[in-house]
Amino acid sequence: MGVYRLEVNNTGTLRSGAISIGALDANAIKVIAIIAMIVDHTAIWLVERGTTLDIVIHTFGRLAAPIMCYLIAEGFHYTSNLKKYKKRLFIFALISHFPFVLYFGLEWWQGTSVIWSLLMGLVALGISKRDDIPLGLKGVLVCICCLLAYTADWNYIAVLWVMFFGIFRGNFRMQMTSYATIGTVFYIIPGIVSMGFDSIFRFGILLVIPLLAIYNGERGKKSNLIKWGFYIFYPAHLLILYLFRHIIFG
Repeated sequence: MGVYRLEVNNTGTLRSGAISIGALDANAIKVIAIIAMIVDHTAIWLVERGTTLDIVIHTFGRLAAPIMCYLIAEGFHYTSNLKKYKKRLFIFALISHFPFVLYFGLEWWQGTSVIWSLLMGLVALGISKRDDIPLGLKGVLVCICCLLAYTADWNYIAVLWVMFFGIFRGNFRMQMTSYATIGTVFYIIPGIVSMGFDSIFRFGILLVIPLLAIYNGERGKKSNLIKWGFYIFYPAHLLILYLFRHIIFG
């Protein structure tokens, strides 16, 4: 692995070719997100709540959702067919719904997976980028996206993250400032108020910042396995964990 080096100009915009050998492409950070997600979800039933190990694991697990939001914003930039991208997310949001509610012990109407939040974030980002929609109407439509994601995992927080990652793409400083502000106001502070010290793991979302600082802006090697892997893996890992949980603990 080489030494990580990030160069930013006076506007905070990442300069092309400014990262040395060893930086991470989109495929690499996607793998990190998947590992963080598996570990976090597995720990829910394998690790005693409130222990040091539990806090450490869930702190690491906070990497997953922000990385997914970031990659959705990157996908918006790279996609050649936004409608197909939205359709793909919608289909897998439906597929993931029942595995999600099964694993987390919810009624079917009480919540849904993060993929729905990612879809609403993608829709909100698309709205924000359109020149034919007045600013006031954009605000209303983005609020509707946030409301539609309210019962989903990471809810409106993920919607806002996706949108601002996309709006400020190319300006790392503004991306991370908006990301940290949204995360602090809507996730960290409410956790402190409601849970006190038990919410310390929520500060793990800030670990995403140095990780994304070494993202090189490239998608990495094209592969159908990588392209479709996450969409298939997400509902599959929830079903597998659900079965293991009930087989082991009855």
